[in-house]
Amino acid sequence: MSTLHVWLTTLGLEQYAAVFAENDIDLKVLPELSEKDLAELGVSLGHRKKILKALTEAAPASVIAVTPRVPVVPEAPDPRSYTPKHLIEKILQSRSALEGERKQVTVLFADIQGSMQLATQLDPEQWHQLLERYFAILTDAVHRFEGTVNQYTGDGIMALFGAPIAHEDHAQRACYSALQARDELRSFSDQLRLTQGLNFSFRIGLNSGDVVVGKIGDDQRMDYTAQGATVGIAQRIEQLAAPG
Repeated sequence: MSTLHVWLTTLGLEQYAAVFAENDIDLKVLPELSEKDLAELGVSLGHRKKILKALTEAAPASVIAVTPRVPVVPEAPDPRSYTPKHLIEKILQSRSALEGERKQVTVLFADIQGSMQLATQLDPEQWHQLLERYFAILTDAVHRFEGTVNQYTGDGIMALFGAPIAHEDHAQRACYSALQARDELRSFSDQLRLTQGLNFSFRIGLNSGDVVVGKIGDDQRMDYTAQGATVGIAQRIEQLAAPG
């Protein structure tokens, strides 16, 4: 799933992902779209207003949006990966060492088990609200221990500890982050079961090792990624983890 598709999904407008892709609309083109352009693509009036409003409030994160986080409501911050200001400064100070560098990091993956089945039990607005709260819990746990969310996967995240902000204790920080996320997501799961009768479950996987990190963009927005077997193993561990 592309980042643009993920962004549309957070708005409850994933039905337009295909037409955007057919017309070569990506994250660079998206902010330049006018209401007339959206109308020509077959986007309804209400949905045009929704897209344009979202673009004026905050552009979709390509991987990490390095702007202060602006919550939609206190209990459910916008999940589109806003990095706290104090971490932005540390990341940008590390800019010179970010391109093509081999690093020891810990990679964290988390996702919702059976998300498609769960989504069919809710209307789009309810699903959107659930995802907002879920992503807020994950990103807050990652940022508390100075990790970086570098990818959203539709119903989950990939986060790095030890890059771009270097920490010798990156593995310990990742474990603390995972434990905080686990405890808060369990409480959230209990709340959903009691109030809505939903069976919400999640999985988290961690792995430490060598990766090669990607390059940073400009001072307002950056694309940052990690590659290597360490990443694949972390994702596989998450997929094999028991619910909760």
